[in-house]
Amino acid sequence: MRCGDTASAISNGGLAALAFALWQVLSRYFFPRQSISYAEEVIVYLVIWAIMIVSSQLVRTDSHVRPDLVLKIVPAGVARWMEVFNCLAAIAFCAALVWYGRQVVEVALLIDERSASDLRFPMWVYYAALPAGGLLMLIRYIVRLAGLIARSEHSVTPPGRHELPGID
Repeated sequence: MRCGDTASAISNGGLAALAFALWQVLSRYFFPRQSISYAEEVIVYLVIWAIMIVSSQLVRTDSHVRPDLVLKIVPAGVARWMEVFNCLAAIAFCAALVWYGRQVVEVALLIDERSASDLRFPMWVYYAALPAGGLLMLIRYIVRLAGLIARSEHSVTPPGRHELPGID
């Protein structure tokens, strides 16, 4: 997924959530019969999916979880190995997110779990944001780790700058 595609997916999800929220507020006061009882539920689903998708983009731009303050004060060689450790820890976390998220989705499918609202939304779609977002971040962290390992010892990118400029 390219950067523009990610931004588009997030902005579309955000706009859809905003449209549902706006309609819900207006319809409660001006058009009570056209009010949607499940609007808040749909807004939550859209926002959670948008957050899980944008997490991958945050990893790509070095905006996700990292100790920037510490990386600025330690020597370059130490900073590089701290980045490697950070990537390994994040890879383990994202792999667990994918693994356990998949199990949650399977259980929701197995028991045919649906939301309690009038929408009766299949909850596996909502839960699928967990392994999907985890997988997207996992791929980004693996690419990032490969770039860190491939670089020479003395080549360290300062915190906050993109380390792999050609990969989007």
